[in-house]
Amino acid sequence: MRLADFSDAAEAGRWQAIDDVVMGGQSRSAMLAGERSGVFTGTVSLARGGGFASVRRREQLVDLSRYSALELRLRGDGRRYKLNLRAAGDVDGLVYQASFGTAPGTWQTTRMALEDFAPRFRGRPVRGTLDRRRVCSLGLLISDQQAGPFRLELSSIQATAGAPPDR
Repeated sequence: MRLADFSDAAEAGRWQAIDDVVMGGQSRSAMLAGERSGVFTGTVSLARGGGFASVRRREQLVDLSRYSALELRLRGDGRRYKLNLRAAGDVDGLVYQASFGTAPGTWQTTRMALEDFAPRFRGRPVRGTLDRRRVCSLGLLISDQQAGPFRLELSSIQATAGAPPDR
C-alpha cells in the first residue's frame, strides 16, 4: 500500500515543517517538490538548545495491521534520519520511530519492520505499542547532533506485507 507517492507533485504540499524553533532553536526545514521526488531539505542548528528538523504529513488514518514493514525509496546525503509514525488517539507528542542511514547520492530502498518502531515522547523512550490499525501520520526527522545542511530525496513510502527486512 502506497502511503506517500512523490511522483505526484502535490504530495510535497501535504507535508509541514515542525522544527526546533518551537522550543527556541534555529533549525529550518521544508519538504519541496523535486523532479518526481520530494526533497526534505534544510539546516540543523545546535544554537540556542536546538538540534532537530522535521516534517510531518497531514493526518490521514490508515490501517497497517496487515503489513509487516515500511519501505522507502530514497536518495540521501550520508546522514541518518528517522521515520516517525503517529497513531490516532495517542497523547500529543508520542511518536514511534525507526532510524535509517543513507548513502550519499545513491538511490536505495530501505525497509523497516513495523515491530522495530520504538515509542518516544519528546525524544525520550517511553513504553507503548503502536496501534497499527490507527496510524494517522508519517514524519521525517533529522537530529542527534547532525548540525549543518541536509538533503533527503524520496520517491515513495509504502507498506509491505513481505518478509521482514534483514537484521
